[in-house]
Amino acid sequence: MRTPRLSRRAVLAGSAATAALTAVPAVGSQAHAAETAAGPSYRWRNAVIGGTGFVTGVLFHPSVRGLAYARTDIGGAYRWDDRGARWTPLIDHLGWDDWNLLGVEAMAVDPTHPDRLYLALGTYAQSWAGNGAVLRSEDRGATWTRTDLTVQLGGNEDGRGAGERLLVDPRDSDTLWLGTRHDGLLKSTDRGATWAAVTTFPAKANSSGQGVVFLVAAGRTVYAGWGDGDGTSGTANLYRTADGTTWGAVPGRPSGTSAKVPLRAAYDTHTRELYVTYGDAPGPGGQSDGSVHKLRTATGTWTEVTPVKPGGTTSDGSADTFAYGGVAVDARRPGTLVVSTNNRWADGDTVFRSTDGGRTWTSLKNTAVFDVSETPFLDWGDDKPKFGWWIQALAVDPYDSQHVVYGTGATLYGTRDLERWAPRIRGLEESAVRQLISPPVGEAHLISGLGDIGVMYHERLTASPSRGMATNPVFGSATGLAQAAARPACVVRTGWGDHGNGAYSHDGGRTWAPFAAQPDIAKDAPGPIATNADGGTLLWSFVHWDGTTYAAHRSTDNGASWSEVSSFPKGATPVADPADPTRFYAYDFDTGTLYASTDSGRSFTARAGGLPSGDSQFKLVAAPGRSGDLWLSVKWNGLYRSTDGGDTFARIDSCWASYTLGFGKAADGADYPAIYQVGSTETITAVYRSDDAARTWVRINDNAHQWGWIGEAVVGDPRIHGRVYLATNGRGIQYGEPV
Repeated sequence: MRTPRLSRRAVLAGSAATAALTAVPAVGSQAHAAETAAGPSYRWRNAVIGGTGFVTGVLFHPSVRGLAYARTDIGGAYRWDDRGARWTPLIDHLGWDDWNLLGVEAMAVDPTHPDRLYLALGTYAQSWAGNGAVLRSEDRGATWTRTDLTVQLGGNEDGRGAGERLLVDPRDSDTLWLGTRHDGLLKSTDRGATWAAVTTFPAKANSSGQGVVFLVAAGRTVYAGWGDGDGTSGTANLYRTADGTTWGAVPGRPSGTSAKVPLRAAYDTHTRELYVTYGDAPGPGGQSDGSVHKLRTATGTWTEVTPVKPGGTTSDGSADTFAYGGVAVDARRPGTLVVSTNNRWADGDTVFRSTDGGRTWTSLKNTAVFDVSETPFLDWGDDKPKFGWWIQALAVDPYDSQHVVYGTGATLYGTRDLERWAPRIRGLEESAVRQLISPPVGEAHLISGLGDIGVMYHERLTASPSRGMATNPVFGSATGLAQAAARPACVVRTGWGDHGNGAYSHDGGRTWAPFAAQPDIAKDAPGPIATNADGGTLLWSFVHWDGTTYAAHRSTDNGASWSEVSSFPKGATPVADPADPTRFYAYDFDTGTLYASTDSGRSFTARAGGLPSGDSQFKLVAAPGRSGDLWLSVKWNGLYRSTDGGDTFARIDSCWASYTLGFGKAADGADYPAIYQVGSTETITAVYRSDDAARTWVRINDNAHQWGWIGEAVVGDPRIHGRVYLATNGRGIQYGEPV
């Protein structure tokens, strides 16, 4: 469950957003609108899971009761609807070319203009990713104006759980500050329309990629945490300006390993004290030491107020190592604040509360009572759900002292009485989705394989799965999910787990049993899996996270024993023929060759060759109910089809790019299943449907529903024509239906 949430880098490289200091509309061009008008009207909603991703920041508006915002590392930003008690997504309009903007580096509100909201967007600050952007809104995120930056931001990089790197200047609402990872401090004097480097900011970036980790106002003074300093030698890691022009290091600041990286800060306006949390690394992982300090801004006096110092020993003898993450002050009660531990795996993270300025503390975990009935996946079979991990987002409602919320690596918890806690996650869906199955019969219309939280069985689309994560065993991230076409009760799954890497179900995915045995390589490289049409043969491919591939293995006894299949192309995804149980297929993306087996996976031989090559994300799909009817999505190389089991392929002329493809129930009167595709038929990449075997397509999403990168999986419902399930990389499972 500690796995970083990363997009598929190989897929996304080269898809950078443009870089210019000019404002552009938030929605598509006229060409986009014309394509939308040509398609049927669809209603899009999330299949409810409830969170599942890392909530990196929560911000209550200081002057509007009930207004709050949340940011995530790869899944966009949200506004809290207090009346409806749910979150509203704010940047679903960002499309395929803007995939790198779904990670939110920072957000800011204007205390004197309640409707203004600013977002700093950019998921990765790597050479293969595009530049960041700033969105600004005058209506709380209902509509946006955008400025593309010439620098990169890193909403899913190390340090993503640090404080807000974006700030409205306390002296002038037209002035904004933006801290970057590699390019110092930026400033805007026209409410974010244009940006320029602050040449007077003294800190210089280095290779760690942290830069300015937070900006916070203390009265009329602005403080900037600097993540590239070295606390062990006293190099400055905290700066401030009192006039908006001159910056200098804060005197007397704490030093040493426990105060190396300042992570978050909060200012108590009553006592005029600034509280700062520290770690020995930027987090959210890799931290082992930390502390909490406060600065009395009127006198310049520093005091350490760390609740519990890291480095002790737990009851079982484990080293109690951790840092401190979130910090928030109570706007109604002087000297009252909360801080969170972070990366405390031995004893578990907690939130500490003080009512006397940090002299004494109470751990809220000691009296916490959790109710996770709304999102059962949070109950992992312990005596009670964990208090959370990766707690860096932390906030106190400025209008209610007992209303505290904090983010974790999987959800957002809240309380109204400091004792009873429950997820406050309704409407916020951030899973990175990898596999989708829509069974032709049975209770569930959907089974999903996800990053970080394994496999889920969706009895309903409007409520979190009642069984939570698939257990026996529990996976972190799913790597494979397959159903036997002729025996839908047979389902198999694979993934990263500590107690086995594969499991099978004989009741359609309701309950599971682990494979009795597995190949040695499965623990380090669990890859995709397939089951033949009658469920009697399993074919498992092995791919390490670093891309290293290994020989596939085959089982005919539900995983009790395995044999190597040396003729299977290493690293390929096995595909079962849906009508003939003796046939399997695999596409060798290294050579552009289709391989097939006619002996139930014992051996594979090359069929068609000379097809597009060089990308592991090319996808081979078999049309349901037909033998040898194969479709090959090869991204910008287009779409190919074979009707002879892979002996020959013909290119489909109706689209020029295809990233993923799936099938659903045929339209009334049609003799071929509906085809759903993420691809390009004209000018943009979008979601399309064809009811005539790919001769023509209609776009079924619109400019308000694009969700960044959506190239992993799409599948139609075999029982309901027009319903489609779409995997996103950070906005969960979207499903659409005609209206």
